[in-house]
Parts: sequence; C-alpha cells; structure tokens
Amino acid sequence: MEIAASILEMKGIIVEKAENGEQAVKMFEESQNGRYHAILMDIRMPGIDGIQASRMIRESQHKQAKTIPIIAMSANAFENEQQDARSAGMNEYLTKPIEPDKLFLALNNSFRYNL
Repeated sequence: MEIAASILEMKGIIVEKAENGEQAVKMFEESQNGRYHAILMDIRMPGIDGIQASRMIRESQHKQAKTIPIIAMSANAFENEQQDARSAGMNEYLTKPIEPDKLFLALNNSFRYNL
C-alpha cells in the first residue's frame, strides 16, 4: 500500500488508505458520489479480503458501485485468483512489486485519464 501510494502521490494524486477490506468498503459506502475515482484493492488483507470487499462494493447502493474502477493488487499471479478478482467485479489485476508504468496504464485504461 505504501509503495503504490507513494507512486501515485508523486504524480499529485490524492490517496486515502484503508487498513483492511472492511474499512475500504465503509470508506467507499460513506463517500459522496465522485469522491473516489478508483480503488486499488489488495487481494490479501486481514479480515475481509480484497475479493470479498470488491463484491461488497459492487453490491452496495452507492451511485458508483457498478462503475468505479477497482484494480486488484496481489503478490500472486495465479490464474484462478485473477479469475476470482474479475468475477468479483475488479477491472484490472496487477502483481507486486508494483511497476509504476503498469499502474498508470491500468488507471488510464480504467477511467481514461492520462497520468
């Protein structure tokens, strides 16, 4: 989380961090429409993991629930985990260590900004 946040902050992007999946879901559900432009979701987190948190976000009543880009971040490159991420509604799947070019490409592809 810290590395990804640093990479984004160097580009002037404001980053808000959640320590676990439950906190990520709560932050999103309590946010005003448009507050967040994308979610970087670690697959492995304590408590609610990233797959479950992404499903909860996609099923929530928030106006952006179906459209906000969710980018999976994982130390694993297993095909079944990538399939689980996509079935949970994640748009992209990045493996760690995070490569800045791949992170920006995923963000650009997700919401058509030019970072």
